[in-house]
Amino acid sequence: MKLLSYLLLTLFAMNCGATQVGQTAAVETTESPKSTKSNNTFTEAERIGEIMNYLASNDMKGREAGSEGIEMAATYIENYFKSYGVQPYFESYRDTLSNFKKPAYNIVGVVEGNDPELKDEFILIGAHYDHIGTIKPENGDAIANGANDNASGTTSVLEMARYFGTQKTNKRSLIFALFSAEEKGLLGSKHLAKKLKEWDLNLYTMLNFEMTGVPLQDKDYIMYITGYDMSNLAEVSNGYAKENLVGFLPTAKEFNLYQRSDNYPFHEEFGVPSHTFCTFDFTNFNHYHKVGDENSLMDFEHMATLVNKTIPVIENITNAPAQEIKLN
Repeated sequence: MKLLSYLLLTLFAMNCGATQVGQTAAVETTESPKSTKSNNTFTEAERIGEIMNYLASNDMKGREAGSEGIEMAATYIENYFKSYGVQPYFESYRDTLSNFKKPAYNIVGVVEGNDPELKDEFILIGAHYDHIGTIKPENGDAIANGANDNASGTTSVLEMARYFGTQKTNKRSLIFALFSAEEKGLLGSKHLAKKLKEWDLNLYTMLNFEMTGVPLQDKDYIMYITGYDMSNLAEVSNGYAKENLVGFLPTAKEFNLYQRSDNYPFHEEFGVPSHTFCTFDFTNFNHYHKVGDENSLMDFEHMATLVNKTIPVIENITNAPAQEIKLN
């Protein structure tokens, strides 16, 4: 996440009934770990763990935009999309950034809607997959693995893409976008939002996932959204979830996190409801932009719960006869 300098002086900050997800084994590629689990025994949390253990491994060297490590992550995501029936949105999955000097790519897939009219309306579900690379060593470790920031959000989006890619239950079309160069100033999402606006995309809403690897503590909701009072997304989400799934975090408003993650360029370009879902609240994780952001601190059961509770919400929003998410 891109951090404002004044927040560095105060804590740290960021840019910022449930359907069960099917239990298909994680995609096996030459770029990803080989699973020894069968389709019948591979649980959601275990599959999430395998994805996370690849994306946040030392081999990625912190996934800095333009690096060899993030190239490995990009190939992994492409193969994941291909394995589960998510088609390239452009001629290929790769959307080359026009605003970054080194070669860098958003990875963009689409699951076309199955309704002849509603399929022309798009919901974009995204997360950034880059991180900050290598930094000043601590106890001999210089790799900022970026497990929570943002392999967790990336993995959440991949699992949602897997569900819709295989089930094809969506009436509206779903774009799944993994952004590069977020840590350089939201460059990947800025590039894609501008490009899609120029292409006159009929965008309904943008749903972004950021730092979802550890659960909130002492809250009566599972995750919060930035820009809570800017639309009725939380109300609609909780209605479909039949529980208090999405809440309001005062700190998010205090630090204006709405403008600090990849939802914001879509708000600027399209003027549609664009929010980030998050479970980092400044008190439950102490390794932001540090080498300690490791998979060993992630809660894969929590992540599985978040994915399984979010999918039916997105499914209902996608399939509603009229657009329900409205700006306030």
